[in-house]
Amino acid sequence: MFETKITKMLGIQYPIIGGTMMSISTADFVAAISNAGGLGILASVIYKSKEEFAEAVDRIQELTEKPFAVNINLFPAMRVIDNNEYIDVMVEKGVKVVETSGHSAPEDLCKRFKDAGMTWIHKCVGVRYALKAQGLGADIITVVGYENGGATGKLDLGTLVLVTTVVDAVNVPVIGGGGISDGRGLSAVLSLGASAVIIGTLLLVTKECPIHNKLKESFVNASELDTMLIMRSIGATHRVWTNTAAQKCAEVETGGGGFEEVLNVVSGEKSKMMYDTGDLDAGIISLGQGIGLVHDIPTVKELFDRIMSQATEVVEQLKAS
Repeated sequence: MFETKITKMLGIQYPIIGGTMMSISTADFVAAISNAGGLGILASVIYKSKEEFAEAVDRIQELTEKPFAVNINLFPAMRVIDNNEYIDVMVEKGVKVVETSGHSAPEDLCKRFKDAGMTWIHKCVGVRYALKAQGLGADIITVVGYENGGATGKLDLGTLVLVTTVVDAVNVPVIGGGGISDGRGLSAVLSLGASAVIIGTLLLVTKECPIHNKLKESFVNASELDTMLIMRSIGATHRVWTNTAAQKCAEVETGGGGFEEVLNVVSGEKSKMMYDTGDLDAGIISLGQGIGLVHDIPTVKELFDRIMSQATEVVEQLKAS
């Protein structure tokens, strides 16, 4: 019932893509997502050297025979990154799927993707950017609505409108996300014309996710009202969990603080400390409004099977009504 253009293109069981998350989308977690029937995506930017990245790819290939992807990050970074080095490793290791995300499509890299026979997914914020990527040869476009955790883009469009407008505008399959928390959300996004969904917040609250259990337990008890937007003042709006660090960031922005002051509050090092130690206020963590529909901590496989079972029930109910 849920075989789509994207499940066929990528060779995955379910039309579910695991969103790339900094410091979280590690090799073991990516393999768990792929083994559960979705597409896991490795965050290449986690790795500080070509050698460390190669080891991570090897680790995924040891843990799963299922398809996986690698994310190439095009956002400005504090550490200078040569994405060509990551691509060299991907070509050498036979990685078949690449995802790019950033302010603009990678004109200088897309030829390398094509020459290597990779399926190229580009994640962007709206129609204009989707059309640009399609023109450069992107095989799949990903968009996520304003409800999502993490970068919300600059258009402030909800999932229902954003996914539909992009599906209507492009000729390639679309992955849609933003607030997808169960089978009802998956069914809704597919009904808009998307061929798969992308999820992130849901995956944070799984047994395999490499963050502290105190965080997971807090998320189970959170509601759809427990997120907030920060970093809009520096042109990098993110939806995050409402904790002390997020509120401090908002105060800094309201007081006219600049990039360096904001970065001091939201640095990746502080977030990593929170993930590792369970200090709930040490840093920020991206979290979508769909957290209000999360009520337990399953394995990734249990989560995906539940989503697909519920989606099947939704479709059958619609047929019968």
